[in-house]
Amino acid sequence: MSILYRLLTEDDTSAFCHKVSAALAKGWVLHGAPTYAFDAARGVMRCGQAVTKEVEAVYSPDMKLGEQ
Repeated sequence: MSILYRLLTEDDTSAFCHKVSAALAKGWVLHGAPTYAFDAARGVMRCGQAVTKEVEAVYSPDMKLGEQ
C-alpha cells in the first residue's frame, strides 16, 4: 500500500476548479489549503492544491499519478 501525492496547478480560472474536482471524483483527498501566487512573467494569478490518495499498488516513479 502506498500514499501518493500530487500538486495540482493551473491559472486562477474555472479550469483549476475542474482539475481539483476531477481529482476528488477519482478518490484523491485535499491535503492542506490551496495556494495562490502571481506569475509576473505571464501577468496572471496561479493556484495550487495538494492532494493525496491511498492505493494498493507499490509506489514507483514510473506511475502516472493522474491515472491512479
